[in-house]
Amino acid sequence: MIALYLALLAAGIGLFVLSYVAQFRLAALLRQRHPQQWKIIAEPEQGQATAFRIWIRLQHALRSPALPALEDAGINRWQRVWRYSPWLGWLCWLAALAMRLLLH
Repeated sequence: MIALYLALLAAGIGLFVLSYVAQFRLAALLRQRHPQQWKIIAEPEQGQATAFRIWIRLQHALRSPALPALEDAGINRWQRVWRYSPWLGWLCWLAALAMRLLLH
């Protein structure tokens, strides 16, 4: 039971890390395969393009229907990973918490 508990905790951490890796992979794929669309995300209309502003604009793009409209299988796959991995991570952590509460 301890092994299952630790596996659930580790899976939760792994899934949260995977959601952040998916963002960086999506940005790389957009830069390589769709430079015009990446330019829209990376270069704001006014002001300076800081890393934080680019990250915020990428978050908006990830939530919008614009990325699936590109019809790029790799981008769509990483967007699904970005969208569902935190939910699965929370599910693993809650299952580990439930195990701990039920077994004590």
